[in-house]
Amino acid sequence: MERREFILASSGYALSALGLPDMDSITRRTKTALPGAVRVGQGEVAAVRHMVKALGDSASELGGGHARHLAVRYLTQDVAPWLEGHFTEATGRDLFAATSQLVHLAGWMAQDEGDTPELRGLAQRYYAHSFRLAAEAGDPELSATALRGLAVQCVDLGYRAEAVQLGEACVEYGRHLDNPRAVAYYEATLANAAAQDDDRRMATKHLALSETAIARPTAAAGDSWAAHYSPGRWAHESGMILSRLGDLDAAEEHLHLALDIHGLDRRRTRAIVLADLGGVRLRQGDVDGAMATWRDFLDCADGIRSVKVQTALQDMRVRLRRYDGVPEAQELRERAVRFAA
Repeated sequence: MERREFILASSGYALSALGLPDMDSITRRTKTALPGAVRVGQGEVAAVRHMVKALGDSASELGGGHARHLAVRYLTQDVAPWLEGHFTEATGRDLFAATSQLVHLAGWMAQDEGDTPELRGLAQRYYAHSFRLAAEAGDPELSATALRGLAVQCVDLGYRAEAVQLGEACVEYGRHLDNPRAVAYYEATLANAAAQDDDRRMATKHLALSETAIARPTAAAGDSWAAHYSPGRWAHESGMILSRLGDLDAAEEHLHLALDIHGLDRRRTRAIVLADLGGVRLRQGDVDGAMATWRDFLDCADGIRSVKVQTALQDMRVRLRRYDGVPEAQELRERAVRFAA
């Protein structure tokens, strides 16, 4: 499938996710499980949550390309039979919510693994299915987070109107949550989509709302994806929104906050922030600062399997071509080639 055809198909499928949930599904399942179905309790729910954390930690550190097959195998071989098992309604809702996180993680891993039609399609289907599971579980935070995954994918593919619509939907799902980090997560998503759509007014408005939310005190992080949206991650995302809006000084300040004050400790995340900071510095005319930052980026990126890291490597190499007479620029380009090999 050609890229343009994929974008057209993907945007329609992404938006169709808004109408997927069957809110009575879990209630029916408690009454219609087959006689030989496995009995499921809170132990199985805890197992899914534990695996989501373990696999998610690995992917955050090393990139989505490292362990996606493990997540998919666990989902299809272990968790799928539990979804068809015997359980109470309360356990069923917890199981569907936990599985929504696992499916979302598989989608994120596919999206981070590579930029091919197959992987883009896989990510999209996982996000849509994650949304359905979360909505059927009655969990608005997980529902909003799945919609965020679809919105970000539309941003990455350049389907701007759909990204804004999905961003608005995830903000609406999260509007009444008593979780400031989740609210900040969704508001920043809409701000990002609006910035990509060249809607400065909307982007500025929702970026400010996200800043207000992330500054509010929050309870201890829970199990949800959004609960782990730290001030460091917010500072990175906000920095890139500000960069798209042309405010490079504020963008650099936010990226420094992400690295130096809020201390992003995952290697994949730090590598991406360093790559972005190098690009911002180059746009400011600080060539030496950009090359110093990109040197740190290469040190951090070693061994990471992430399409975002590969894209950043290619972007850096292209931007350094204009400095062919500078030995340090040539050294960085040669190192980047070795990474891509």
